[in-house]
Amino acid sequence: MVRFHPRAAPGAAGGAERVLALRARRDALVRASEDAVRAEQAALAAVEAAGATASAADATRDDAERAAREAQRAHAAAQEAERRAAWLIDERRRAPEAGEAAVRRAQVEGELAAERRGAERQRSERAERAARIDRLGRALERDRALAPAAEALAGALASTLAAVRERGDALEHELAADRAAGEDLAGALRACAGEEARTHAQLREHGDAVTRAEVRAQQLRDTEAEARHELEAVARRLGLSVEPAPEPLPEAEADALRGRLERLARRREQLGPVNPLAQAEYEEALAHVEDLERQRSDLETALRELRALLRDTDRQIQETFEATFAAAARNFSELAELLFPGGRGRLRIVRDEAGPRPVLGGGGAPGDSEPVEPEAEAGGFDPDDDLGVEIEITPAGKATKRLSLLSGGEKSMTAIAFLFAVFLARPCPFYVLDEVEAALDDVNIGRFLELLRAHAERAQFIVVTHQKRTMEAADTLYGVSMGGDGVSKVVSRRLPGADARAASARAA
Repeated sequence: MVRFHPRAAPGAAGGAERVLALRARRDALVRASEDAVRAEQAALAAVEAAGATASAADATRDDAERAAREAQRAHAAAQEAERRAAWLIDERRRAPEAGEAAVRRAQVEGELAAERRGAERQRSERAERAARIDRLGRALERDRALAPAAEALAGALASTLAAVRERGDALEHELAADRAAGEDLAGALRACAGEEARTHAQLREHGDAVTRAEVRAQQLRDTEAEARHELEAVARRLGLSVEPAPEPLPEAEADALRGRLERLARRREQLGPVNPLAQAEYEEALAHVEDLERQRSDLETALRELRALLRDTDRQIQETFEATFAAAARNFSELAELLFPGGRGRLRIVRDEAGPRPVLGGGGAPGDSEPVEPEAEAGGFDPDDDLGVEIEITPAGKATKRLSLLSGGEKSMTAIAFLFAVFLARPCPFYVLDEVEAALDDVNIGRFLELLRAHAERAQFIVVTHQKRTMEAADTLYGVSMGGDGVSKVVSRRLPGADARAASARAA
C-alpha cells in the first residue's frame, strides 16, 4: 500500500497570516468609525437638547408677556371700578342720610371694601407676575448667551462629522483594497487546493491499480496451491508419484488415461445427483429440535413462575386493600362522630350488579348494589367481582338520606371526613384543598379548622379559600393578583401568632 503525505504550499501560511492581520486592521478601523459616529450622534443630541431648551424659554417668555398684559387689563378695570365707587360714595355723602340711602350707603361701602381687597390682590398678583417676567427674562438672556456656544459646538460637530466621513471613505477604500487582495490570495489557495485534490485522486487511482494487481496475483497463487493440493491428493489415492515426469507420456498411456476418465464420468452420471450436505443438514435439524426443546422447557418454567408471581401479587393487593379499607373505615367512623356530633357514619364494600348506587347509605331500592357479607368484608371476596365502596352518613336526629337530599354543608363535611380518613390511613406530605369549606356555616368552619390544626404536624395543608376565618387561622397567607400587564403577582405574609400556634400544636 502506497501512502502520500501532502505538503502545504510555501506561501500559504504567510498569506493566511496577512489575511488575518488585514481583517484585524479592518475590524479596528470599523470600531473607530463606529466610535466617531456615536460621538457625533451624542453631540447632535446635545445641540438638539439646547435648541429644545431655548424653544421652551421662548414659550415661557411669551406666556409671561401674555399674563402681564392680562394683569394690566385687570388693573385698569379695577382702577375704573375704584373711581366709580369713589364717585358713588361722594354722591351718597352729598345726599341726605336717611332711610334707604343709609342702607344703600352701607352696601356701597361694603362693595367698596370688597373692590379694594380685589385691587390689593391684583396688585400682589401683578407684582408676582412682574417678578416672574424678570426671572424669565434673565433665563432668556442666559439662553441667548448660550446660543453662540451651541452654534460653535454645532459647527465643530459638523466639521468633525465631515472629517469622520472622509476618514471612513478612506478606510472603506483601504478595506476594499485589502478585500481584493484577500480574494486574490483565496483564489490562489483554492487553485492550490484543487491541484492537491487532483494529485490525491491520481495517487488513489494508482494505489487501487496496485491493490487490484496484488489481489489478482494472490488469487493466481491460491489457484495454483489448490491445484497442487488436489494433484497430490489424486496421486496419493492412485499410488502415483507427484514428481513431474522427465518426459511426456506415450500416446497410448495418455489415451488409456483419457478413456478411464470418460468411463468414470459416465459412471458418476449414472449414479445421479447426490446431496453431499444431507448429513450436515440432519445434524443441524437435530440441534435445532434440541434447542427448541430447551426453549420450551424454559418457557414452561417461566410460565409457572409468572403464575406464582400473579398469585402473590393478587394476594398482596387484596391484603393491602383490606388493611387500607379497614383503617379508612375506622377513621371515617371516628371523624363522622367528630364532624357530626351525635351522628354516625361508616364505609362498607358493596357488589355492584346494576350500575352505580343512587343512595348514600340506608335501605336500597330495587336494583341497588348488594352489600357484601361481613366475612367478605373481613377478607374473603373474589377480586374478579365488581366491588365498590359505599359511604353511609347519618347526621344527628336525622334518618339516612339520599345524597341529593343532603345540604351543601353536609355534603362538604362528608367529603372532608372521607378525605381525612384516607389521609390518616395513607398519609401524604401535603394536601391542596380548593374551597372545600365554601358551603359551611361558622360552626362547621370551626370544626374544619380544628381538624386542620389537629393534623397540621403530620402534613402541610394548602387551602384555597375566600372565608375570613380560614385566612385568620392560616400560618402564612398568599395573595394572588393579576397585574395590568397580564402577569400574576404573589404576595406572601406570615400572620401574627403563627409561631405560637405551631408551638402549641407541637406541644399537643
